[in-house]
Amino acid sequence: MARDRTQSDDFTGPLKRLLLGLLLLCLLGLFLLWRIDSPRVERFRAQVVDTVVPNFDWAFAPVTGFVNIVRDFQSYARIYDQNQELRRELQQMTAWKEAALQLEQENARLLDLNNVRLDPRLTYVTGVVSADSGSPFRQSVVLNVGARDGIVDGWAAMDGLGLVGRISGVGDNTSRVVLLTDTSSRIPVTVQPSGQRALVMGDNTAAPVLDFLEDAGQVRPGDRVITSGDGGVFPAGLLVGNVAVDPGGRTRLRLAADYERLEFLRVLRDRGAERIDTPGALIAPAALPAPGPRAPGTANTEGGNG
Repeated sequence: MARDRTQSDDFTGPLKRLLLGLLLLCLLGLFLLWRIDSPRVERFRAQVVDTVVPNFDWAFAPVTGFVNIVRDFQSYARIYDQNQELRRELQQMTAWKEAALQLEQENARLLDLNNVRLDPRLTYVTGVVSADSGSPFRQSVVLNVGARDGIVDGWAAMDGLGLVGRISGVGDNTSRVVLLTDTSSRIPVTVQPSGQRALVMGDNTAAPVLDFLEDAGQVRPGDRVITSGDGGVFPAGLLVGNVAVDPGGRTRLRLAADYERLEFLRVLRDRGAERIDTPGALIAPAALPAPGPRAPGTANTEGGNG
């Protein structure tokens, strides 16, 4: 048995070497055949390709399928990136839409204000806010205009769009404006379009309370609020803000003035109506001159003949 194994090992080595040599010769011949540039060899190569390559379609099928899978994955990745980009653009468009709606509302409000005609006697003096003395207990600002500019205590101050407050304290070169948000501020107003009278009461918040409404059921959020002119505190028709309702259900006022950026204020010169100090002069007719003593010999012309 050991002898037979030795004989098989002796034949295996030469056989492997022989097959390897034949394979090398075939490869060398194929290389030389492929490198020869002659019409006959070219025709032979074409025939070999036409015969062998179509029969290897089954071998290329997995490769072709893998290439298609890679291309599909690349296409899916591109579609995913495009989808994410469209989502970001949609979010930006949503933000732009909200900004456009706010600008549209503001434009409509400004157009509405352009139709307001105030008393032509109401001229104004523009002052710069030089100091802000706002605190949790007092809301006011200081202007760089005062008595030398003709400022009078009690005049209204606006920021160009809405009422800000009233003059309370005048110096030679400066004046103090008490804001509508101050706790000491009480402004009589009219709610449009219902015409309800109310009182704006400051409470040191950005949205003062709208109290003492005649009929709260006729007031809706968003209604326009202007000064009523009652009591001679402010001229009538000045825009104050819009009605709003807080989470607690209390009626408040969303101020039209931009309290975040109070840089310039207009102080309205209010000459006011003519004051009547003597009510009797309004009711009693003008006094007639008393008849004097009759001269002697004057004929009596009253009562006719007789």
